[in-house]
Amino acid sequence: MRKRAARSIAALAIALAAPAGAQVARPTQNLQASVKTFGRVSYDARSLMIDGQRRIIWSSEFHPFRLPSPDLWRDVLQKMKASGFNTVALYFDWGYHSPKQGVYDFSGIRDMDRVLDMAAEEGLYVITRAGPYVNAELSRGGFPGWLVNQKGRARTDDPAYLAAADEWLTRINAIVARHQINGDGKGHSGTVILHQIENELALTTPAQRRYMDHLAAKARADGITVPLFHNDQGRNGYWVPETSKVENVVHGPNDLYAFDGYPGGTCTVAGKPTRSSAAPDWGYYGPGGAKGGASASPDTPAFLAEFGGGWFDYWGSNGGYDCNAIQRGKRFQRVFYGTNLANGIDIQSFYMGYGGTSWGWLPAPVVFTSYDYGSAISEARELREKAEEMKQLGGMIAAVPDLAGMVPAGAVTVSSPNVQVYHDRNPQSDARFLMVTHKPSNGQSDDSFTVAATLPDGAYSFPMRLNGFDAKWLLAGVTLGGQRLVYSTSELQATLTADGRDLLLLYGRAGEANETVLRYVSAPKVEVLEGAATSAFDAAKGDLKLTYALAGRTVVRITGGGRPPLTLLLADEAEGVRYWRRDTAAGPVLVRGPALVRRADATGATLALTGDTKEATPLELWTPARLTSVRWNGVAVPLETSAIGSRRALRPLAGPAPVTLPVLTNWRVAEGTAEARPDFDDSGWQAIDRRGSATTTAKPDGEPTLVMDAYGFHDGDVWYRGRFTGTPDARQLALFYGGGGAGMVQVFLDGKLVGQDELPGGLPRPITTAAPRFDLPTAAQTPGEHVLAIMVRNNGHNWDLDSDDFHKEARGLVSASLEAPGGRSFAVPIAWKIQGKQGGEDLLDPARGAANTGGQYGERMGWHLPGFDDARWTTATLPAATTTAGTTWYRTRFTLDLPKAQDTTVAVTFGDTTTPRSVARYRALLFVNGWNMGQFIAHVGPQRVFPIPEGILNHHGANTIALAVTSDGAAGNALEQVKLVTLRSVKGGVPVQMVAAPSRPDQLQ
Repeated sequence: MRKRAARSIAALAIALAAPAGAQVARPTQNLQASVKTFGRVSYDARSLMIDGQRRIIWSSEFHPFRLPSPDLWRDVLQKMKASGFNTVALYFDWGYHSPKQGVYDFSGIRDMDRVLDMAAEEGLYVITRAGPYVNAELSRGGFPGWLVNQKGRARTDDPAYLAAADEWLTRINAIVARHQINGDGKGHSGTVILHQIENELALTTPAQRRYMDHLAAKARADGITVPLFHNDQGRNGYWVPETSKVENVVHGPNDLYAFDGYPGGTCTVAGKPTRSSAAPDWGYYGPGGAKGGASASPDTPAFLAEFGGGWFDYWGSNGGYDCNAIQRGKRFQRVFYGTNLANGIDIQSFYMGYGGTSWGWLPAPVVFTSYDYGSAISEARELREKAEEMKQLGGMIAAVPDLAGMVPAGAVTVSSPNVQVYHDRNPQSDARFLMVTHKPSNGQSDDSFTVAATLPDGAYSFPMRLNGFDAKWLLAGVTLGGQRLVYSTSELQATLTADGRDLLLLYGRAGEANETVLRYVSAPKVEVLEGAATSAFDAAKGDLKLTYALAGRTVVRITGGGRPPLTLLLADEAEGVRYWRRDTAAGPVLVRGPALVRRADATGATLALTGDTKEATPLELWTPARLTSVRWNGVAVPLETSAIGSRRALRPLAGPAPVTLPVLTNWRVAEGTAEARPDFDDSGWQAIDRRGSATTTAKPDGEPTLVMDAYGFHDGDVWYRGRFTGTPDARQLALFYGGGGAGMVQVFLDGKLVGQDELPGGLPRPITTAAPRFDLPTAAQTPGEHVLAIMVRNNGHNWDLDSDDFHKEARGLVSASLEAPGGRSFAVPIAWKIQGKQGGEDLLDPARGAANTGGQYGERMGWHLPGFDDARWTTATLPAATTTAGTTWYRTRFTLDLPKAQDTTVAVTFGDTTTPRSVARYRALLFVNGWNMGQFIAHVGPQRVFPIPEGILNHHGANTIALAVTSDGAAGNALEQVKLVTLRSVKGGVPVQMVAAPSRPDQLQ
């Protein structure tokens, strides 16, 4: 993803949103460009082709590692397919699979064969993005923790780095090769059509060119035969294919040039969308001509590997996901995605389609646990309003293959200066696409106007209205089944041809007048079966014009006139989103009613539908006549034939049953800062020494190596214990530490808290290191041995976006020294030891993996596991009245018995969910059945609601919540109320099994 950490979001949006060029079509280039073929995948300058057929690749991003319940991967993929996407883009996180150099895991929640199989089974093409570097707001940008200790510069041809990258690539490339559409030559195949070899590599040194050559050669040597690409960090012209003749760009060994962009404005502090920029013309209509100038690649199809499907949120914000769902949501999608399409960008992938959860210690310093992203599918797996709009837009793309490979068709006349029309045509069929929007496209006026254009079937002028921030995607001169659509001011959502009959579903804005013109040989018979519409036939042209106002649904049947019978469903938007078109072995079907239709499968005369309902829902169907019986989620549905020719269920489909959640009581509590006690046994800890380190953070000369990574601790909390002899000059402790965004340090002397320091979150770049000083109590000045105990919370390593080894910035302590009054240092040695995650890089719990735990005492003892025996702990109630300095653990057990055959998302909440921050200052690690499902920081925010996916949460049995609560012990800084809440519940869903993982400390390896 494009993420310039050094800029504010607002500045980034302005930088990306270049002013739109004049809406005059430039001369098109390369219409006769040669086709390059890679097995079943090929391309020319205009589009990608699969099996020789031009395709618009309509994709959205999904990260399986952000949903640690593999059965739910299918749920997300089904929702993407149902939302109109034909492709899914998958990032793979190197660090997620490799806790230690040479050790790799592709089982359980890391089974990438499984997610690729699912994508193929659900009818989705796949774009694989394997790194080695991905960024993705992940700690280290997806690099494994152990790579931080490598001195060779990452993302170059340094031999040590290449050897490490090859370890990963050998394994992930083999998986990709098995699932590529071309097959692997060993009998395996899938639906992978494109493969990314690096991400946002902006610097272009000779060492990086050699690195890129290596990655491309490695992919080919590993059997990947589909086209390779690199995702440019903005439209800069970095890594344009070597075959391109464009000058003043950086060429690379990849086959396709791709770039990312996140224009469209931001959300205000008040949580309101700004609409602060117009959609940029990155193609035909932009500066420079057919493909938008020398920074692009005119010899390859225009390719947006990432385009804003939302935006990430950050520590300390006011909570922006709901606003982002609006800002880059309904209407934004029409305006911006349509502008891209009109500009010839036929490969678009929207980041994110489903964001999910950065559980455990996955997040980079800038982001908190939730990675909802304001995406079309929320973190709770709810289809947002924008997903419904994407279904309508994707439906048009699926219905009209001629949209692929279009070029500008010439200017049209618009009666209003506030409106512009992009006008494209298919060079082979002459089908037209007209994208009507404001001028500039972020205009919000209410305009009524006429559009005059020469179209394939003649010259026409038609009235339109554009009210507010909006765009309309219109078709003209298109053959749909046996029908000829001359033009329509309504938008096409779906087509259906079965048994010699056609059906068209058109939709538009409620209350607006629309017209649709169809071409006939002679006057057809027109029957209005539902709603209201008028018709007139122009015998000279053979045009049948239908005029209607969109209000609910109008149904028109047209017969005769030299064409097959036609049913027109004319719907307003609210009505249109109730329809789902799906393909079956018996032919296409159209379903009206359910909140989601996941699949439609025809066997013999039976149509088996699976999906979700939010409430009791009528079911209406248009199917081939051979399908005489219907089953919904396995239950037979009695049907009757309606007056409009559809079939309707005699009874509504049942909605979900009520959900009742238990109140969390019976809490047990234990003090969890054993490391601070002077008599704590640290004999098994590693002694701090002067070993080498690859950190880019300088330490004072002569100091030992304190950074945590050098000792094999890369994630979460780390503890240091230092012994020194008291002296009258020991008045202050000077620290330099790295903690990531919103990280912290706590200092104890002889078991008592001396103080703590906290790093702020936020943008443009979170402060990730600090050098606090702590005044020491008089005990430090008394003779004898004293023990310093210091806990550092590492909230993630930096990403390496600028290829500058920024991910190697120190975490944990960098330096620590005793100081006399006035800051004068003196030579009192401190003998340090260090302890982080139990086992370090040798995982004791490989099922949950490296990101699950850090170095808290309770984590090392297994207190987070559901089977831990807490019977000796003290009972407690919440909210807590008091707390102690350090970390306190709370545990409770509860049983769920949620309705079966129902998909319910349950979340854990902290305190008052109506505000992003508390007065109370504390932080809590949330473990559900042993899984670290996030970090809550009460006084930083904004996240207070933590969705827990089924499979981690047992919906039909026992569950355990464990909380590691860290506070300074001051009055009021104690744990608030903790509750369970229902975020969504539907009847339906997919079968989900509990994810297998150790439940007791004695089961850890």
